[in-house]
Amino acid sequence: MSRLVSFALSFAIGFVPALASAYAGGTPGYVADVAPFCASCHSSTSDSQLIGVPEGRVRNELAATKHLAKIEAAKTGSPYEKLSESQRAELIDAIKRIDAVSNVKVLAPLSVKAGAIIEVTVEATGGGGPVVGIGLVDSNQRWQASPAPSRGWQVLEAPTILGQKGDTQTEFTDRRNKALAPGISYVNVYGVSADPANNQFGSVRVTYRLKAPAGAGTYPLGAVFFYGTEKGSPNGSVEVPGRGKQPLGGFTANSGRVKFSDILQIAVQ
Repeated sequence: MSRLVSFALSFAIGFVPALASAYAGGTPGYVADVAPFCASCHSSTSDSQLIGVPEGRVRNELAATKHLAKIEAAKTGSPYEKLSESQRAELIDAIKRIDAVSNVKVLAPLSVKAGAIIEVTVEATGGGGPVVGIGLVDSNQRWQASPAPSRGWQVLEAPTILGQKGDTQTEFTDRRNKALAPGISYVNVYGVSADPANNQFGSVRVTYRLKAPAGAGTYPLGAVFFYGTEKGSPNGSVEVPGRGKQPLGGFTANSGRVKFSDILQIAVQ
């Protein structure tokens, strides 16, 4: 084996667990604007996110194929293989409950003056926890949406994050390099929990102070919601030494989700 190949393999083997830990517990190292096309490990909840994409590829991105099918027909060596048939059914039911409840919406004025300072609030419900991600975007198309600042919406300061218990959180935004502008359009929200069996789910809220685009016109603004599913069920999590509670399926299970709010068309005058 060449030295280069050996290095590549050792890098991959060493790096995958770090990825699993990061995504299953949020993205603490990515304190910046993000776009949903980055989340290739997540499953889509609707084909409306993938308009214009070839049918076969759309099917492979949907949660039923990309995630749930792996649980329903657990292959030899799969993490789900150790679950009984009834446990797999309970896990699938819990995941479906989480997906059905999880949603996100944007509260914003529909008409503003050019360059005006406005307040925009994103409200999200659901997710299996313990962390969810929320960002402002310009489209509900998963592989083509961009962060809202790319369309002229300037985030003036660190967003205000309210957790499931109404607690104000700065853990994520405090990670931002103090030498950089604090305004970012994406955040992690911590302390999220779910009890699908009893239909109990949390809600969180993120408020942004934005400066409207300088030119008159109609500008899109919406939100993207990233959340996990498996850790919301007793059958869907496992304790990993050094990394704590992880989704049973691991990093490659595609148990995360991407959902979008309605995309507002805001008139800037």
